[in-house]
Amino acid sequence: MTHSRLPPALGYLAALVAGVLTTLTASPYELWWLGPLAAGLVYWAIQPLRPRHAALLGWCYGLGLFGSGASWVYVSIHDYGYTGVPLALFLTGLFVAAMALFSAATLWLYRLLCGPRLAVLTFAGAWVLGEWLRTWLFTGFPWLLLGSAHVDSPLAPWAPIGGVYLLSLITALCGTLGVEFLRRRWWAAVPVAALWLMPLALPVQWTEPAGEPLRVALLQGNLDQLIKWTPEGQRRAANTYLEMTREHADEADLIVWPEAALPMFEDEAEPILARAQAHMAPGSALLTGILQRDGRGLYYNSVIGLGNAEGEYRKAHLVPFGEYLPLERWLRGTLAFFDLPMPAMTPGPAGQAPIRAAGSVIGNAICYEIIYADLVAEQAREAELLLTVSNDTWFGESIGPLQHLQMARLRALENGRYVVRATSNGVTAVIDPRGRTLARAPQFETVALLAEAVPMQGLTPFTRTGSWPAWLLSALLVLPGLRLARRQRRL
Repeated sequence: MTHSRLPPALGYLAALVAGVLTTLTASPYELWWLGPLAAGLVYWAIQPLRPRHAALLGWCYGLGLFGSGASWVYVSIHDYGYTGVPLALFLTGLFVAAMALFSAATLWLYRLLCGPRLAVLTFAGAWVLGEWLRTWLFTGFPWLLLGSAHVDSPLAPWAPIGGVYLLSLITALCGTLGVEFLRRRWWAAVPVAALWLMPLALPVQWTEPAGEPLRVALLQGNLDQLIKWTPEGQRRAANTYLEMTREHADEADLIVWPEAALPMFEDEAEPILARAQAHMAPGSALLTGILQRDGRGLYYNSVIGLGNAEGEYRKAHLVPFGEYLPLERWLRGTLAFFDLPMPAMTPGPAGQAPIRAAGSVIGNAICYEIIYADLVAEQAREAELLLTVSNDTWFGESIGPLQHLQMARLRALENGRYVVRATSNGVTAVIDPRGRTLARAPQFETVALLAEAVPMQGLTPFTRTGSWPAWLLSALLVLPGLRLARRQRRL
């Protein structure tokens, strides 16, 4: 296969545009059909390039993606990190440039190791392996994955089969096949049609109700993050959540407060929690996010239960610069942004048991954890209902909370479970096992969201296996290209 050589600037511009198009596939825009176009643009632009130029092309794609799709980082740094505009812009730019290195490394390795033959397959496989790398390397950042947009698309039935990475693989394949079709390889239309039509034959629902619906009350306090950890902020939080609990105690089997609802440690909050429990109806349960500390000087971001509840959950995947400070010895004290308002958290242990509350078994994911598909699947295997509590106040009025909600919806679809999502100022919601938002509270309001969530039983194929089949399939697509490339070099 031969390719006409593009002017380098045109290829880099195409990659930059492709990154922006990927952002447009996500919430709040939800133009999911742009995903194959974005992957196809990068595939079209990269074929004639040498590895070092492919790396620059990948970096341009990453700049477009994270510069447009992770712009909420600026809000966190500037509005809540006590950082001036110039420094906040610099730190945001540094974050975007660093994250773009993942796509740069992916495309550099792709051009270095893969030959031109079977590129339609090897490129798609390499794309997903790059997303896999971004999921775990340096603590991971699986935000804005190509497949995340398809919770509402005709491809959505693939999610319970192979999860977000299978959706990414299908999207990238449709992009490469689309380019080949435009090059008059008419055969490319057949696999594209198959990938889009096969979901019509897949089951709509993999799981079934395990009991009666639970009446849930999700409390959204909408408290000011800037004063949250002051004495005044602590008083407001206690008064707000106690009053809302009293008002809605008779209407719910399960009441949920968001992540770190009370800005204090559990031992300090015991009198407030006792008052909350006194308001609750017999047989009901209250789950709340809260900070814990133990006698060893360790601190945890946790979910605990009151009333008809047993167990606790400690957040296992922490947020760098939010819950702990990498290179703390050198960074703490240099900038206000690096001075966390609370002690550094300790990750909870792996394999934590679900919480039992209000007669249901509940798997947990605190805030950022909901974007990790395999972590949530691990919780879903033993749970009838999924709960995520979050403090999205850090995102401000950016697109971040809407992207976060979209990923929570995909976790519901992947695992065939209701997801109950309680946040500090939005987006609080109840999501059904098909990823549909059944109830949603308005952002930036103090409100209680009352809805029903049904405990579910049975496992989807994705819940059983996690993402490894999609990763393995991606690697298998790359392997033939690797062998051909080595054979060509020998010749």
